[in-house]
Amino acid sequence: MNVKKALFLFLTTTVLLSSCRDDKSKHIPDVSNIAAKAEIKRFEQELFQLDTLQFAAGLQALEAEYPEFADIYFEKILGSRDSLIAPEGHEAYMRGFVTHESLRKLYDTCQIAYPDLQQLEQSFTRAFQFYKYYFPEQPLSGEVVTFISEYTIGGFLYGENSIGVGLDFYLGEQYPYQQYNPSNPNFSKYLTRTFNADHIVSKSMSLLVDDLLGPPPGNRLIDYMIHNGKELYLLDQLLPEAPDSVKLEYSQAQVDWCEENEANIWAFLLSENLIYSSDWGKFRKLVEPSPSSPGMPAEAPGRTASWLGFQIVKAFMEQKPGTTLQELIAFQDAQAILDQSKYKPRRK
Repeated sequence: MNVKKALFLFLTTTVLLSSCRDDKSKHIPDVSNIAAKAEIKRFEQELFQLDTLQFAAGLQALEAEYPEFADIYFEKILGSRDSLIAPEGHEAYMRGFVTHESLRKLYDTCQIAYPDLQQLEQSFTRAFQFYKYYFPEQPLSGEVVTFISEYTIGGFLYGENSIGVGLDFYLGEQYPYQQYNPSNPNFSKYLTRTFNADHIVSKSMSLLVDDLLGPPPGNRLIDYMIHNGKELYLLDQLLPEAPDSVKLEYSQAQVDWCEENEANIWAFLLSENLIYSSDWGKFRKLVEPSPSSPGMPAEAPGRTASWLGFQIVKAFMEQKPGTTLQELIAFQDAQAILDQSKYKPRRK
């Protein structure tokens, strides 16, 4: 099994429109005739509804129905085929999984929260149409498979860019995630605030974007800024109609703060000699999910340097209007992008 991407959906998926670069006039292409229909399959329903009296045969049939997904789910996520994790064997482990009281309760909670996914399927279809519009040569099966993993993983890509969505990571910010594992940083409030249905498509599409981009080309802050700025720019093209607050994973107050303090963010990075720094410890919270940006006012959210990187990439694309998204992805020189963007931070 060639797993393309398997990671928590706690990636920064920020997209914001900058000041003098007003998106109200942004052209949104007509993608209505592009064949890219999403199909959501409820793997968790089929798994938890297996007849325990004929469990072995049912489990085997389910694995045959979802061959690529099942390999990742059972081997890499649950570890049910690993003799160290499941010494009693795969079948016995999975029987215990689907009959365990806490797992049954979690399954029931997901079914109450998501009894019908028709609207979500329509949202995925729209996003997939934009993906095929901009990246017609990229594979895209249109398959979205939902599952639960007892809070192990939020989502992953597999096969022909099929998407797995962990519904137990989208039960709402009021769901007591921290009660189950208080020390788990992935359950911090600034992250669980986005664990809801509004963010499923955006977080899922960010997996596709991340797969397109690969890792940053360097280890300086400017390399991360431009790389993450590209990610945000691509996500904005794929979800042009989604609210900025969703794509940013910011509160509206944080969105407003960034817009009002763009020049101050840039000045801070310059004054602290961070732009060309390769000291990961100094700038990590400026480019990764974090409750705040160290050294800035308390109102500043985390990832402010990534937000600023998006402003730079957007300015670059306005200076180079004929540049395709494929060309933007291939352009790896962060300094050249900064120079050619003629970026000037907004002042309010």
